[in-house]
Amino acid sequence: MPPSPWPSLPVADWVGTRDTLQLWTQIVGKVRMANTPLVNHWWNVPLYVTARGLTTSLVPHPTGPAFQIDFDLFDHRLEIRTATGDGRSLPLEGGPVADFHAEVMPRLDDLGVGTTIWPVPVEIEGAIAFTEDHQARPYDPDQARRFWQLLVQAQRVLEEFRGRFLGKASPVHLFWGALDLAVTRFSGRPAPPHPGGAPNCGPQVMWEAYSHEVSSCGYWPGGEGEGLFYSYAYPEPPGYRDRPVAPAEASYDGALGEFVLPYEAVRTAPDPDAVLLAFLQSTYEAAAACADWDRTALERQP
Repeated sequence: MPPSPWPSLPVADWVGTRDTLQLWTQIVGKVRMANTPLVNHWWNVPLYVTARGLTTSLVPHPTGPAFQIDFDLFDHRLEIRTATGDGRSLPLEGGPVADFHAEVMPRLDDLGVGTTIWPVPVEIEGAIAFTEDHQARPYDPDQARRFWQLLVQAQRVLEEFRGRFLGKASPVHLFWGALDLAVTRFSGRPAPPHPGGAPNCGPQVMWEAYSHEVSSCGYWPGGEGEGLFYSYAYPEPPGYRDRPVAPAEASYDGALGEFVLPYEAVRTAPDPDAVLLAFLQSTYEAAAACADWDRTALERQP
């Protein structure tokens, strides 16, 4: 039997590499954010899954050429390329985050796309500024590649789920704040101001992210086991958390405020796509029913 395309990825086995990759993607993501105009809900800041890893996609620069930064998780290199054909790269390997920051920024300068970022991680408790983070950090190439392979599979199913919706929906993209792959549906109605509370994120960050009513879902490489698929509604409508959802392994996590499905339940299922789609669809229907979305107008009919 050929190996499953859904790789095993116990959080305990790769938590060090995960945390390193999260900090690296925050540095690169902040470079993208600093050079792009604000797009609704911060859609100008995430990274995207590629055939080799993750990318910023093409980024404009106010005085230099357009450029792109890619995490190549096959050859484990960071590649910076400009629209003039120039490029710089560096290996992805363990070491202090301060060293990574110090390697990336001069390469941007060399290419004429120098960028100033706020060098403080977001959404991480007790975060250390990138420039001051001198602790040794691990990077396991095999585990990083497994994470990318997981994202490739999750991206495919999330795209299929996204295609069922005719209303406003986000791209499938990786938010580097929590290193989660997400897609979000919108009812079209405004939402009350979000209370905020994420570390190193001012209230305006969440106000922009949750300016309108949403049902959002994705994969987060945290918690126990092998990470979680999640689904939540903002604002959470009455009765939402008590709605029955599929599959049987799914449940509402009161601490997280969202429905969760262990990744392992998807990976080990005879039909992983069907199990994940059942979770995505049933949790969306819970939000749409409890909040009285105009489903006839918003959903693509079979």
